[in-house]
Amino acid sequence: MNTSDTTAVVLAAGEGQRLSPLTNRRPKPMVPVGNQPLIAHVLEAIAAAGVERVVVVVGYERTRIQTYVGDGDDWGLDVTYAVQEPQLGTAHALLQAREQTSGPVVVTDGDRIVDPDAITGATRRLTRETEAVVTVARGPDPGEYGVVTLDGDRVSGIVEKPPGEPPSEWINAGVYAFRSSIFDVLEALDPAPGGEYRLPDAVSAILDDRVVAYRYDGRWLDVSYLWDLLAVTDAVGAGAAEAGGTQRAGAQVSTAAHVGPGATVGVSAVVGGGSAVGANAHVGANATLDRTVVLPDATVGPGAVLKDCIVGANATVGPNATVPGGEATVIVDDELHRGVPFGGAVGDNAHLGGGAILEAGAVVGDSATVAPGATVDGRVAPGVEVVR
Repeated sequence: MNTSDTTAVVLAAGEGQRLSPLTNRRPKPMVPVGNQPLIAHVLEAIAAAGVERVVVVVGYERTRIQTYVGDGDDWGLDVTYAVQEPQLGTAHALLQAREQTSGPVVVTDGDRIVDPDAITGATRRLTRETEAVVTVARGPDPGEYGVVTLDGDRVSGIVEKPPGEPPSEWINAGVYAFRSSIFDVLEALDPAPGGEYRLPDAVSAILDDRVVAYRYDGRWLDVSYLWDLLAVTDAVGAGAAEAGGTQRAGAQVSTAAHVGPGATVGVSAVVGGGSAVGANAHVGANATLDRTVVLPDATVGPGAVLKDCIVGANATVGPNATVPGGEATVIVDDELHRGVPFGGAVGDNAHLGGGAILEAGAVVGDSATVAPGATVDGRVAPGVEVVR
């Protein structure tokens, strides 16, 4: 199918709880990567793929997305919106777009970065002899994602996070192309355990009707956890970074770092590769950022040293505060993650006092306060004050 005959449906209704505290006030697609929200990267890929009509399915904190994206004119797109309330899974999200589409659809997540080829490849594989296309990629850990089994080019099975040894090296890359008949399948779909309606289950329901794979080997950048944001920012920065804002005398900004408009990098401060300094943020004199993301309007005090760290919007990191970085053990949704490269995070509007230290993996909640000289290990709840 030609991309000009296709409507892109962007699934952007989810909350992204595993990225808390960044998603306490913003939907996951609005989390910034390289000083652009994730959804901006998605829309850029859709526009570059030649698709012009887009339906964005919104839900949690949807005003943030709709205000930012608007009618899509910034990307040369015609964007409309469908609302998913409540959020009952990816199949349910796609179903909400039914009235705003005609003909084939290409479906992608609003929080995953792929190259335009993931979209064009899927749409071109949707022929008169096929009902659906699943974009697949080789992943480092297939069991963490949906796993797709193939018989030649035909999809013979698709399952979400299978227990035990994955039956295939191919992961579901989250980009699909469907004929309009998929909406009838979605209407008849039974919920999975837990009550969600999932697109992989819809694909499973039509495997006998010729579902094929598109093998994709381009960028596939997923932000599921806080440390993923650091890795993806690093990946996006390679060869495509920006050095904006104001840099004071002796400041050193890596060519693999992003500095947004209105930001200031102070005298002799260092912004290393894989870092991003958001719009109107300030990095004080002699501070050092190494693989650190600073969101808009935040302040990093003089002499602070931050490694593998995230600083939320309008947060303050005091003078000589330290986040040493390194490998951490982190619990998210009762799952234990060992050896992840994550120094820590400071939530929106939070304050880390001068000389304070975040141990590897520590997370300071929104609007929390850590006293000067205090050491934080683990999670600090929103609004809590930590004394020395």
